[in-house]
Amino acid sequence: MSKKLVLIDGHSILNRAFYGVPDLTNSEGLHTNAVYGFLNIMFKILEEEKADYLTVAFDVKAPTFRHEMFSEYKGTRKGMPEELREQVPLMKEVLQAMNIKIMERPGYEADDILGTLAKRGEAEGFDVSLVSGDRDLLQIATDKIKIRIPKTKKGGTEIENYNTQDVIEKYGVTPLQIIDLKGLMGDASDNIPGVPGIGEKTATKILQAFDSIENAYEHIEEVTPKKAKENLLEHYDLAQMSKVLATIKTDCDLDYSFEDATFDDMYNEEAFRIMKRLEFKAILSRFGSDVEVSNSIEEGFVKVTDLKECDDLFAKARTAQTVGLQLLEEGGEVLGLALAMDKEKSYAILATGFITSGFLFDKINELIASNVSVSVIDLKKQLPYIDATERSNIFDCSIAAYLMNPLKDSYNYDDIGRDYLSMTIPSQAELFGKKRLKDVAAEEEETFVKWACYIGHVAFMAKAVLEEELKTSNMLGLFGDIEMPLVYTLYDMEARGIRANKEALKEYGDQLVGRIEELEKSIYELTGEEFNINSPKQLGIILFEKLELPGGKKTKTGYSTNAEILEKLKGEYPVVAMILEYRQLTKLKSTYADGLAVYIGDDQRIHGKFNQTITATGRISSTEPNLQNIPIRMELGRQIRKVFIPEDGFVFLDADYSQIELRVLAHMSGDERLINAYKEHADIHQITASEVFHTPYEEVTSLQRSNAKAVNFGIVYGISAFSLSQDLNITKKEADSYIHRYFETYPRVKGFLEELVADAKEKGYVTTLYERKRPVPEISSSNFMQRAFGERIAMNSPIQGTAADIIKMAMIHVNRELKERGLRSRLLLQIHDELLVETHIDEIEEVKAIMEHEMQDVANLLVPLEVEVKQGNNWYEAK
Repeated sequence: MSKKLVLIDGHSILNRAFYGVPDLTNSEGLHTNAVYGFLNIMFKILEEEKADYLTVAFDVKAPTFRHEMFSEYKGTRKGMPEELREQVPLMKEVLQAMNIKIMERPGYEADDILGTLAKRGEAEGFDVSLVSGDRDLLQIATDKIKIRIPKTKKGGTEIENYNTQDVIEKYGVTPLQIIDLKGLMGDASDNIPGVPGIGEKTATKILQAFDSIENAYEHIEEVTPKKAKENLLEHYDLAQMSKVLATIKTDCDLDYSFEDATFDDMYNEEAFRIMKRLEFKAILSRFGSDVEVSNSIEEGFVKVTDLKECDDLFAKARTAQTVGLQLLEEGGEVLGLALAMDKEKSYAILATGFITSGFLFDKINELIASNVSVSVIDLKKQLPYIDATERSNIFDCSIAAYLMNPLKDSYNYDDIGRDYLSMTIPSQAELFGKKRLKDVAAEEEETFVKWACYIGHVAFMAKAVLEEELKTSNMLGLFGDIEMPLVYTLYDMEARGIRANKEALKEYGDQLVGRIEELEKSIYELTGEEFNINSPKQLGIILFEKLELPGGKKTKTGYSTNAEILEKLKGEYPVVAMILEYRQLTKLKSTYADGLAVYIGDDQRIHGKFNQTITATGRISSTEPNLQNIPIRMELGRQIRKVFIPEDGFVFLDADYSQIELRVLAHMSGDERLINAYKEHADIHQITASEVFHTPYEEVTSLQRSNAKAVNFGIVYGISAFSLSQDLNITKKEADSYIHRYFETYPRVKGFLEELVADAKEKGYVTTLYERKRPVPEISSSNFMQRAFGERIAMNSPIQGTAADIIKMAMIHVNRELKERGLRSRLLLQIHDELLVETHIDEIEEVKAIMEHEMQDVANLLVPLEVEVKQGNNWYEAK
């Protein structure tokens, strides 16, 4: 069996890790996110590859041979952010401590070193894996040299792998032709100029026809299209220079021995000390004699198919302190159960023979009822199969991991294992690809058992770690009092669904089609020709060339016709207002009129999904379908709510919080004037208008009130004078004056927002009233725009997050009260600041009182929470 050599492009992977991992700092104030991310990528690669040799190559600042030849180009790479720059020597220090071979040589770039070592390794008969984000390295791919390019997708790391055939299939050229491809099309990220006017598509066609730049030049009259021929003829010298710039040197004079690149002693005392200093708690668990790695863990994986053995396991589980548990199902079919009671063994109980789904349900429910601490991953997904009564002895690791870092996109068992147990373990996708679980269980039982046991092991092991993390972060109360009870409330809402009228939905679609056709006709009349309104390229030509409208911004693909540009023009040009309306209505038709129909089940109800681990602020999101994005600003958009109707004998009660985020701002800032205004139930927008515009309260105009409303809500979101000027169509100076007067009116608000920003800069995160933490890595960025964005997040997240926490508590309390009273009425939806209850006609007054009481009294603020409850025979009427 061939030996394996892994080569890592140090700067490239460090850069990827820096942008992929939220900012981390240790108690010394060192930024560590790039180092932490790099190490996790490295561990993943090493455990996948089972490598024999490892080398990490870095660039050095000394000029290279290409700098000397073409200093105008290669010497102008954009500098890295300071937060990343300071981690480069730190990364090298860590690697040296771990006895990992580092290569860097003046006069050579890292890719030249990597190319040389890869070719040497191939000559020695090794299988080589080269890890980099630089696609220039594809030119050295062979059947023995694999280029591995990590990419972030949905919060996780996926790696694209390229041998010779993979390059050909992806790019249409051979690995060596990648050099010519870059020579023709250039590479802005690497300051390779290329030939002006020749893009990737044209460059690929030229190389497929002529093999090389030189051969294409020799047959220049045969090159097509004409423009490409002319450009290559004029800029041939630039193409050749670009080709040299793109060529990786594979014969560098390097003092290097493969035997120096072994890495058997990574987890030594010196490495332990530096990991401790950097506060990499998860990585520290890799050190020591009792460290668990994936291979040793798998030795404790046990398959269970015998009924008595299964029964005995559950008897033992009922006496345990903590049990890791996961029901394994797909499409309503139960395939088995993962179970773990200690770190030594994990069990995959397969649903086969006498071990039926009914038997497993009974055993699970007995276990939960015994008050053993049960740890799971994604509880809501399992509630359809077990007793969905709210329990305090169930711990959802996914929810806990979300609270600890709400910026991630996924909280699966492999994510939790990596982040909290320092385990690099295969994900479901890595084990099964896109295969159905049912097929894997039937055809690849060993793999299925491994997957199940990993889940059980992580669920068991992570509970104590996450519980301690929550406690240290003061979020144990948030977890136990809000997030865990919310799982049951959301499950109830999903199970109930909301009734949808198919006929009304069709009528709504027909209504949209009628208006869309009217708009099409009017747009064609005003522009003088028919064209594809949905084509940004065609639309841009019509608006900015034919009609000569101002504000056209040309990009590589044509004029930009995004909403921001068109919104500025709609007041003066009716055709633009029509185009914006056309876009809104076509989206309404595809998303709702057409899209909702597929979600209506046999029970005539839509059972959407509510997600509590998606948003960074703590708000709930909805999918399949997304009912939270239903337009409310335009009447035709609001009318989609008529499609949603209650069961016969029921009505809808819709309760909406009034200005909840402004009320939260009043409480958290402690501004007396704002607090008193709410206590007196005054019109806050009219009061603000009176103060900002120096107008007597009674003489405030509707326009002044509207502008004051924009300022009120804008302040909550950290609005800038520029953004406010855009929103109100006023000058930046006027907007700046509005904001200044607002802060004069409510001086404590200004101080509070400044304190939030200062706190975020000091701690790296902000918190809500209920201790929910929102990391703000952007606030310490060296990039001004990123830093300003971070400041807006710091101002808004505590307010929006607190409002989200209050609404979550209201949902929990309303749902509990309806169930505990044994009412037929049930909570169906939460959309932003409103709750929708399908209410039996005999229970209207009782339910209305419950909604008002539970929503208004759920939080003890310095200002009253006001709720308006409306009734209707469809959602439109109730809203």
